[in-house]
Amino acid sequence: GSITIDEDLMEASNIIEGEKVQIVNINNGERLETYVIKGERGSGNICLNGPAARKVQVGDIIIIISYASMDFEEAKKYKPTVIFPTADNKIA
Repeated sequence: GSITIDEDLMEASNIIEGEKVQIVNINNGERLETYVIKGERGSGNICLNGPAARKVQVGDIIIIISYASMDFEEAKKYKPTVIFPTADNKIA
């Protein structure tokens, strides 16, 4: 499976197409890892595809997590990007 994410949300969160992400479903506790596909800009769509789609229902609240590897000194200075889209998955 994969996850399709609105291109506006990808840019706001510094996620790139093909990047590996972890999905955490707040509604049912499911966790999975998959890769990102670029979705239609401005659509607000976030869609799990293939087998991943069986882990999330329409309307579930999910957290999309991206990780990075870096050396210790770089990690101490690193500031993660966190976004909180509106209920319709738009950037406020």
